[in-house]
Amino acid sequence: TLGQLTDAMEERAFGLMLLILAIPCCLPFVYLLPQIVAVPMALLVAQMAAGRSAPWLPEALRNRRLPVQSFQGVMKRVRKWGGWLERLTHRRLASLTNTLAARIMGALLVVPCLSILLPLPLTNTVPGIGVAVASAGLIERDGLFVVAGVVVALAWVALLLIGGPTLIYLLVDTLLNR
Repeated sequence: TLGQLTDAMEERAFGLMLLILAIPCCLPFVYLLPQIVAVPMALLVAQMAAGRSAPWLPEALRNRRLPVQSFQGVMKRVRKWGGWLERLTHRRLASLTNTLAARIMGALLVVPCLSILLPLPLTNTVPGIGVAVASAGLIERDGLFVVAGVVVALAWVALLLIGGPTLIYLLVDTLLNR
């Protein structure tokens, strides 16, 4: 069951679940699906920030059976396409993945997860990639990847907050002064 899988992975289950949810957000020009998965992503990172040692799932999800053959097929495809990521990540700067650091990273990741909720252009791809990179770091206990993912995601949100209003102002000004 999904509950057995998350129990076996313990705190690494946060990384696995976030990675699975972040993948649709990484695709450019895809709308609605990223906004749907952003809600559980935000709930997961909020649980990390709250200091949970493993994700809490509603009982209906915990009891959901994973078809083994389908799961193995997905894992083969993930290995094929994500194998390069696995080769890059390894245990380093592990203190950045411990309980306190995970709480901080979880709190910081709330912002990019919430930005994905906005159904506007450019609000989901880069934050999704940042969350995916941080998730891979959580799974492999690679502090460098966790920090890189958080920095990428937050930097993009900051760029949108700063550049977005400026871009809108320039566009409106150009249209009004025609």
